Amino acid sequence: MEKIRIGKDEPLYEIKGIRPMSPNVMQIVFAGPVPISWGDITIYTEDGTEAATLTGYDTVYRDDGQTVYLSNDGSVYQAPDTPDGPGEPPEPYVPTLEELQAGKRREVAAECEGLIYAGINVALADGSVEHYALTIEDQLNLFGKLSQITAGATQLEYHADGQPCRYYSAADMQAIIQAAMWHVSYHTTYCNALNMWIAGCQTTDEVAEIFYGADVPEQYQSDVLQAYLVEIAAMAGGAEDGIPKD
Repeated sequence: MEKIRIGKDEPLYEIKGIRPMSPNVMQIVFAGPVPISWGDITIYTEDGTEAATLTGYDTVYRDDGQTVYLSNDGSVYQAPDTPDGPGEPPEPYVPTLEELQAGKRREVAAECEGLIYAGINVALADGSVEHYALTIEDQLNLFGKLSQITAGATQLEYHADGQPCRYYSAADMQAIIQAAMWHVSYHTTYCNALNMWIAGCQTTDEVAEIFYGADVPEQYQSDVLQAYLVEIAAMAGGAEDGIPKD
């Protein structure tokens, strides 16, 4: 079965097929989990050989559950008008289970992204606590500091939110980077588990009960998430309550 990778993310997603539907729209049928963000699409054959990379398909044109349509021109699907007969009030539309699952995935993905971007508080060696946003640009800047530390830098320039740029010790910068990596990795792992839970729902009522911050049922918890939950419980003194509050 073919696989794809989105951007520079580590996970590989199994797909049943990928094909163009028009000059600007690509259809991807997933065999399992569906990504929560989009970017360059690298396609791998069944034996793991890199086959091709598609660029520009980063807009969700239409989401039909396991089948996702992406556009490379920013366009999104618009349902055609279906006028009712004269004098007949329009029937309320009842979304299908697949449509509700797709909407719930978008909902939790937005919550995940917002929490990641909101950032973290980090206690520094002098006892002060500073806040650092973690937008994509912030993440790239921070993780780039890791190579400076590896190269032996003893002071590194950076800034907390709303503060001027200043020099940080290698130890403080390492603490900031580690906290950032943990924050991003945890929320990405938790959101992935939510997506597995959403995919496993059999009724619309089950989908409606899912929200970001809910305790994920054990059957949808990956080994990675379980390890994070144990760590969170230990940090909270044994009180495991879902997502850590930064």
